[in-house]
Amino acid sequence: MRLGCNAWILSVLFAIVAHGQDKVDFIRDVQPIFRARCVSCHGAASQSSGLRLDRREDALRGGYSGPVLQPVSSASSRLYQLISTGIAVKGKNLRMPPGGQLPSNEAEIIRRWIDQGAVWPLETDNQAAGKTRPRPWSFQPLRRDEPPSVSDATWVRNPIDAFVLAKLGNTKPSPEAPKTTLVRRLYLDLTGLLPTPEETAAFLADDKPGAYERLVDRLLQSEHYGEKWARPWLDLARFADSEGGVQDYVRPYAWRYREWVIQAVNRDMPFDQFTISQMAGDLLPNPTLEQKLATGFHRNTVTSREGGIDLAQLRFDQLVDRANTVGTAWLGLTVGCAQCHDHKYDPITQKDYYRLMAFFENSAEVDIEAPVPGEIGPYRQHVGEYRKQRQKILEEYAVAPLQLDWETNLREAAAHPGMRTDWDGFYDSFSKLVDNAPKILHKPSAQRIAREQEALTNFFVQYAEGPLGKKRYEELHLKTAHEQLTALREKYPQLSLMMTLAEEAERRPSYIRLRGSYKDLGTEVTPGIPESLGALPTDRPADRLALAQWLVSPDNPLTARVAVNRSWQELFGRGLSRTPEDFGMQGEKPTHPELMDWLASQLIRSGWSMKAINRLIVTSATYRQSSRIRPELEASDPGNTLLARQSRVRLPAELIRDAALSASGLLLDTVGGESVRPPQPEGVTDLSYSMKWVETTGRNRYRRGIYVQTQRTALYPLLGNFDVPDRTVSCARREISNTPLQALNLMNDPLFTEAAQALTARLLKEPGTEAQRIDRAFQFCYARQASGKERDTLSSYLARRRQLARSNAKLGEEMPVAEFDHIDPAEAAAWFGLARSLLNTDEFITRE
Repeated sequence: MRLGCNAWILSVLFAIVAHGQDKVDFIRDVQPIFRARCVSCHGAASQSSGLRLDRREDALRGGYSGPVLQPVSSASSRLYQLISTGIAVKGKNLRMPPGGQLPSNEAEIIRRWIDQGAVWPLETDNQAAGKTRPRPWSFQPLRRDEPPSVSDATWVRNPIDAFVLAKLGNTKPSPEAPKTTLVRRLYLDLTGLLPTPEETAAFLADDKPGAYERLVDRLLQSEHYGEKWARPWLDLARFADSEGGVQDYVRPYAWRYREWVIQAVNRDMPFDQFTISQMAGDLLPNPTLEQKLATGFHRNTVTSREGGIDLAQLRFDQLVDRANTVGTAWLGLTVGCAQCHDHKYDPITQKDYYRLMAFFENSAEVDIEAPVPGEIGPYRQHVGEYRKQRQKILEEYAVAPLQLDWETNLREAAAHPGMRTDWDGFYDSFSKLVDNAPKILHKPSAQRIAREQEALTNFFVQYAEGPLGKKRYEELHLKTAHEQLTALREKYPQLSLMMTLAEEAERRPSYIRLRGSYKDLGTEVTPGIPESLGALPTDRPADRLALAQWLVSPDNPLTARVAVNRSWQELFGRGLSRTPEDFGMQGEKPTHPELMDWLASQLIRSGWSMKAINRLIVTSATYRQSSRIRPELEASDPGNTLLARQSRVRLPAELIRDAALSASGLLLDTVGGESVRPPQPEGVTDLSYSMKWVETTGRNRYRRGIYVQTQRTALYPLLGNFDVPDRTVSCARREISNTPLQALNLMNDPLFTEAAQALTARLLKEPGTEAQRIDRAFQFCYARQASGKERDTLSSYLARRRQLARSNAKLGEEMPVAEFDHIDPAEAAAWFGLARSLLNTDEFITRE
């Protein structure tokens, strides 16, 4: 802070008193002037001096060591002298505020305020200090109330129902949904896939007690359960296959973190271990590769390799993202609101925020070699020959001495910036395009691992035209060397990498950043949790592992509440609290707080088993209700907050794609593996600076939506139009829109065109009457048979489509009839139209 501003602030202190007439209101009239003239009055701390003006007690003692002056009139007020005539200091006239005189009307307001007693309302101090601000409901300790007694105990299947029924009062719950609805609901909610006609028939035929529970247990054990329930977590983890930023380069190994999440969910890894592994798996005793891979959660931050980017600011932005993501994913708090100033509503100070960020200050991004199954054998067999051939190329083009001179010049540029601006530019490009470039450059050559040395050499060979000059670069044929090195690497098997986070040996200091600016350092801070939520134990280092353990400790009431609320959101379309990202004062309180706390405590009692919680929810009578809207509820409870029925929920984007592939029979349901790039409309690739969308060939293009490559700057259009987040920040709740473009997607998207064709082939290949085929189509799409009215309507539609196709030979010929060699083209065209219609209905994309 500038000296002039300090003098301006201190002059305000001389006028502060506790009593006086309330004619000029401090908050209404005076404080806005201070805010406009000095940022320290704007509810934030001057962390460099310890002075702040939003709390009277701190203002009276902080930043001023002399005696507190007695109240004065404007005639003798130092403040008024400074803003009116100025004060002589060391032969100079000091006048405030710096940079210009106060308008006369503002100066008059301050004069009147001083003469009236300079009232500083006590209630303002209390509010700023958090003394009268209530703690959010979510900060209270968990309570486990016994389920309430209810009048209709026969409806209650488990304790969830007792809490819901007690809240309903005189309102009766809805009847149980039909079995056809329940089987489709369970499959979509637990696996994200449609049931096959055979699976539906088996459930409908099982009349023995416990048939429903047996189906639930089978689905919980399905390997597709992990794919369905990994999706909302990947939203929170802001997972993507690309870096973001202007270039948005692909991260070829990002998918391995997604794989870890799917497998962890399938194994029902206890949520406390799930948390600790992702937060600090690398800090566990003797961490396994899997535990290190889990820290890839923190590697999903956006990065940039743009030439003009400030690497210090980029690192700060990534630390901000990591702190904010922890706040969203585990605490359900908008902690990011405290980056620039104390949180305006929740008891989270700016110091709290930077103490949370300090847990990540000492972390480094590290890629480690970790072969996937089937890689290590071929790699070991060929690595010797690969290195031999590589060395041969490097010797042929005399790369080593050229590179040595280049490295020397880069180190000089790093040590003496500004001395040689051309080499400053070369160093800047190098440091951004090579991961951990400065560390590698300053390592002695003998201490570099093979992968580091290779990255350094490859960069030099590719970009040496800059330091060598175009003519010299061409004379040395280094472009040819680059092409040969690239081809050689593609020819021989390489080891896959893991993106992880690791702790550096030397601890970096952490500071509050004034007004959230990465350049303006305030008071130094140490890692810690928000003071309003307690403190970490002092018997161990305050590192990421300590933070992770606190997140799932009994001392933290938030994590369990946030976790069960998200499960409820997935199974009912909205959480018990509708704002899963904000459990603070501005968020929505839970409709059933006792139920939320009971579920949260049950999660802990179950050993943090999320499958146990999901099983408890889906086996309740509350979950099994019909979603049919009842007239009496439209007026009394239009938002269905009392849960007198189930909710109709439009499927998430990925599940819409999955449903089309499943109904058509195209789905390749193998679990895990790299991301795929299905066909997409022309021009989408052009939206991204560096993306090369090479379409995946073969059946892999029909994999589930969770495996579609997420390119941050150019989302896969089908998923983007159905509200998939861009994954630049943590997302706890997707928006659900309803736009004409979505209907056009369902009709014309390449995937839905292929799905309709495949569904047509599936129907026509099976023997049966027209009515039987219509029923079969309904079973594929809706897990039910068509009603008589639906059957008659579609029969009429087929007749009209046949007639249209026969009267327009070109229409029949243009049909994609590769699968229909022995079928009348008019018949194929008619059924293709029916298939497209069924895939483009509200019922198809909705979970009842």
